Amino acid sequence: MMQSILLVEDDIKIARVVKAYLEGAGFKVRHFDKGRDAIDAVAKEMPSAVILDLMLPDISGEEVCQELKDIEDVPVLMMTSKSSEEERVAGFALGADDYIVKPFSPRELVYRVKAVLKRAGKGDITSDGPTSYNNGVLIINGQTYEVKKYGDLLNLTPTEFKVLHVLASYPGKVFTREELIEKALGYQFEGYERSMDAHIKNIRHKIEDDPKSPSIIITIYGVGYRFSGKKDD
Repeated sequence: MMQSILLVEDDIKIARVVKAYLEGAGFKVRHFDKGRDAIDAVAKEMPSAVILDLMLPDISGEEVCQELKDIEDVPVLMMTSKSSEEERVAGFALGADDYIVKPFSPRELVYRVKAVLKRAGKGDITSDGPTSYNNGVLIINGQTYEVKKYGDLLNLTPTEFKVLHVLASYPGKVFTREELIEKALGYQFEGYERSMDAHIKNIRHKIEDDPKSPSIIITIYGVGYRFSGKKDD
């Protein structure tokens, strides 16, 4: 079945190039130049992923991203000229699965779309069934991409799940940010190490009893992070 991409971009020239490359790679592409129209379209028909420009004529791309994530956890690739480290980190903090700075290579964009879709796909990590931690408090299922805490299903993005799954697969191991990015995301984001801090912050808000004083994902200052949950027998 052909995977569908929803492209939200008000620059017609850029949109035409991106659409041509994506269709050449076998994707079905729907293009919108306004954020509100894109939100309405996603509510009616869920795409495989959304490529989202942040500077739109009606509402901001950041607002579009938040509303899309409220509808359903569709993978979002932000595509923007906002290139500072703070802006990239802010994008990941909103739940973006990738962040592409203009100008960019259309071929690289296609590669990144495929990588995000692979992460979002079911069962691409392992065939692990549910694994229980801390006497059943936290359950991570590598087959269904589901995480439960005290029996309640948590809403993690595909990227957040992959990061958590990597950490939980090696309890006690300290991962640098670079190692987590490469192992969890499948390729290296040059200069994006701080984006991992945003992902970890989001994960902690979902799995920790007190995100400000975490007990499951521990920061190793100057190095990275480790998973301190205890795997149940």
